[in-house]
Amino acid sequence: MSPRTISKIAKELEINIETIRFYERKGLIDQPEKPAQGYRHYPDETLDRIRFIKRAQELGFTLDEIQNLLSLNDHPCGQVQALAEYKLSAVKAKMADLQRLDKALEELLSQCRRNDDDTHCPIIDSLQPK
Repeated sequence: MSPRTISKIAKELEINIETIRFYERKGLIDQPEKPAQGYRHYPDETLDRIRFIKRAQELGFTLDEIQNLLSLNDHPCGQVQALAEYKLSAVKAKMADLQRLDKALEELLSQCRRNDDDTHCPIIDSLQPK
């Protein structure tokens, strides 16, 4: 493929031009030199790198973590694995928190459904300091 302008990359990847500029400011992608006349042209590698960034974001990695992953590209797989294992452990902890929240909300809703006293609400009561 041939080099593309920023607007062509944005359109092809269905992202905003400002997203690309933001990635440039964060150092996630390189900004090509501006020619004396015309527009900057981005190589295919930039397109691939943005796809990588977007996919990593879909998996829950932050931009800082993605920058770290990109910097590890030339390092042993073990370092990348350690980062992925840390992220997996954080995801599992969030899932456990969400499961606890789910159970608590189910219990509170159950109490509301059984509540015959319209003057108080079990959910509001549970949030009041004791």
